[in-house]
Amino acid sequence: MNLILQALHDIPTLQIEHLAKISGATRIERISPLAWRLCGAQPHDDIAGFCFEQQIDCAFVPDSLALSDFGLVVMDMDSTLISIECIDEIADMQGLKPEVAAITEEAMRGEIDFAESLRRRVQLLKGLDENALRRVYDERLQLNPGAELMLAELKKNGIKTLLVSGGFLFFTERLKPRLGLDYTHANTLEIIAGKLTGRVLGEILDAQGKAEWLVKIREQLGLKPEQVIAMGDGANDLKMMAVAGVSIAYHAKPIVRAQASYAFNFVGLDGLVRLFKNSL
Repeated sequence: MNLILQALHDIPTLQIEHLAKISGATRIERISPLAWRLCGAQPHDDIAGFCFEQQIDCAFVPDSLALSDFGLVVMDMDSTLISIECIDEIADMQGLKPEVAAITEEAMRGEIDFAESLRRRVQLLKGLDENALRRVYDERLQLNPGAELMLAELKKNGIKTLLVSGGFLFFTERLKPRLGLDYTHANTLEIIAGKLTGRVLGEILDAQGKAEWLVKIREQLGLKPEQVIAMGDGANDLKMMAVAGVSIAYHAKPIVRAQASYAFNFVGLDGLVRLFKNSL
């Protein structure tokens, strides 16, 4: 087993040696300027707490596992691939961001049903000019750190990508060609005469829907569950993460971190590349 250490800062040698000692690692390898691999490491109760205190992301990864072993990466959009919650920013155009953001937080913590939370939030947007969606995309939407590097490496390894979001098709359909994503799916806002009606068209894509889309695309590609990686940050991502071979909690809520295979609390999305980088 390898213990992968990643951070946004240079990890001091003493900390690396301490972790190597308590994990019983047989060799230390540098993966990149800010990442290390401790080979032959074994779990120890003190590792996770120590790393979190030092703002280091740590993960025990089988030494035989490489990025090229996977065939599909499934990503949530809001606060995972991108840095914002689109609906919160749309609401800001109405002066309603605090009210909508509070409902968003409840849903992400798993305290209220996602479909109901989405209906409540969208209802608050009734009467908003559809131009607000374009403004959010143009002025506020940013990719999370490391997104483009991660996507380039996935493409290089022939890995397909699915962006599946409880957010809106308006954004996923623009990100698809921009980033070269293979598949996208999301919810559709009803717009009549250039105004949001406060309703979502069709069946709401919720946690179960995300999981079903993962399975649908996985089966289309002829992949096994262990060949799929799912990444998310909120409770609405847990079902899709549960049906993937590997799940990654990205800067996620505690409920998600607790159930994920790995957690990136500090590093960017390109941490995925270093996590499964081939040994030297």
